[in-house]
Amino acid sequence: MQKMVSFCMTHIRGISRSQTLLLPACVDDYVGPDNVVRFIEAFVESLDLATAGFDRTLAKATGRPGYNPGDLLKIYIYGYLNRVRSSRRLEAETHRNLEVIWLMRQLQPDFKTIADFRRENKTAFRQMFREFVVLCRSLDLFGRELIAVDGTRLKGVKSGQRNFTTGKLAKAMAESDERLNRYLKQLDEADKDDTTPTTRVDNLDETIAAIKERRARLDEHSAELEASGEDQISLTDPDARAMHSSSRIGVGYNVQIAVDTKHKLIAEQQVHNKVSDLGLLTETANASRENLGVDQRWSCFFDQLSAAISYSIGFMSGGSFQVWVLSIIGLCRGQQAMR
Repeated sequence: MQKMVSFCMTHIRGISRSQTLLLPACVDDYVGPDNVVRFIEAFVESLDLATAGFDRTLAKATGRPGYNPGDLLKIYIYGYLNRVRSSRRLEAETHRNLEVIWLMRQLQPDFKTIADFRRENKTAFRQMFREFVVLCRSLDLFGRELIAVDGTRLKGVKSGQRNFTTGKLAKAMAESDERLNRYLKQLDEADKDDTTPTTRVDNLDETIAAIKERRARLDEHSAELEASGEDQISLTDPDARAMHSSSRIGVGYNVQIAVDTKHKLIAEQQVHNKVSDLGLLTETANASRENLGVDQRWSCFFDQLSAAISYSIGFMSGGSFQVWVLSIIGLCRGQQAMR
């Protein structure tokens, strides 16, 4: 009788978590030589953070030692590259992510420290961005021949009810006055009627007091808006503005970005609170030219290009679009002839 031989297959198994190692593991062994965190480390170490405008670059002689702003900048850049924007998630990465553990040298700042660093140094980030562009230029990563400029709207962390325009304030004041007159009339009628319950009268008094308080706040907002010289006022986020309804953003910001087409690297980025894009192309393109070191004579071309786009922006259908394209080609040929 022929014997049957059976084979028992098993899965690949890991080692025991309680296994004692002869030599302790080195964190540097887990980060390859081409890992992006090594570039972040080298780039931040090459920056002059004090000149860039970062706070607390020099440690105080007294008090509890604080974190080096360079270390907090490293984790901020890492989060930007990996789409991790939450300070709480960045804090979690310092405990579990080997790349972050290597980058931070096992430092574990809490989420509030990370959030405060981002808030207190937001103006210094722009200078850091320019330093990065200069580095990319030195490595010949920018083609400096063609850039693409586009804008988008980003929603602010606020409600549209906390944003007021002149028309919105006037409408809210008129509604408050109309409601106040209506409730005052009801209160007068209740005073004439002896059968009206006292609880209803008390409720009317409370409602009238609330309407008067809201009307006073609207008057304050109107005075602030008039004194500022702006066309809008935002209470929660003073810099945010109500965008066009077509953008479906509500209250937010107008972001403009210029990208070099060689390696799709950002050459310039700007955040505005202007509702319209008119006039922003020239500003963004000229800033890109300065960052990329393009010849000054191209600024005239950017001005003409901006005028052509601004004129044609509302006529992008049919033959008018062809006329717009031909006008741009003519400007390019004219600029080439001037060289």
